Amino acid sequence: MSIKTPIIKSIAVSKRTSKKSNVLALAIMSTSVMMGSSMIAMTAQAASLGELFGNNSATKSKFLPVDRAFQVDSITNTTSKGTRLSITFDITPGHYVYKNQLTLNFPKGVSATPFAFNQSPVSIDDPTFGKVPVFTQKRMIATTMLTTNNGKGAKNAPLVIGWQGCAKAGLCYPPEKIKTTVDIAAKPK
Repeated sequence: MSIKTPIIKSIAVSKRTSKKSNVLALAIMSTSVMMGSSMIAMTAQAASLGELFGNNSATKSKFLPVDRAFQVDSITNTTSKGTRLSITFDITPGHYVYKNQLTLNFPKGVSATPFAFNQSPVSIDDPTFGKVPVFTQKRMIATTMLTTNNGKGAKNAPLVIGWQGCAKAGLCYPPEKIKTTVDIAAKPK
């Protein structure tokens, strides 16, 4: 009898070890399958983003990069009322710029008049913002007058132009910011 007990214990231990090995092997296989499908999903997502923005030279992009969809430039002119800032948007056909997303950030002590536009916006039902005014024409110019609150001039005043645009085909670009400096003329006395 004493001989059978170690054999029975040995068989029981062997079965438990076998079950643990099977569970471990199953866990490793499951992890491998999950990691493999994650890698496939990430590769597919990267390929999709590449297709959207033309990162893959073999595929033609459905959407233009933001700097090709919208060319933005700014110029300043000194006038008797202050410094006129003009922001020009060259909008590629099939794209639009949100009127209400055009912003200016400037230092304390500087003021700006409301924007004047060289064209009238059109109203669209936008999936992100609802019914909003946008600019769709090729060349849109937004103009404002910058002055200092104390009437003195300001050299190299930091200015941040904020704006956002979309492609009519269904892509809204993230909000953009352009950092620049401007010289603001002193008001004549």
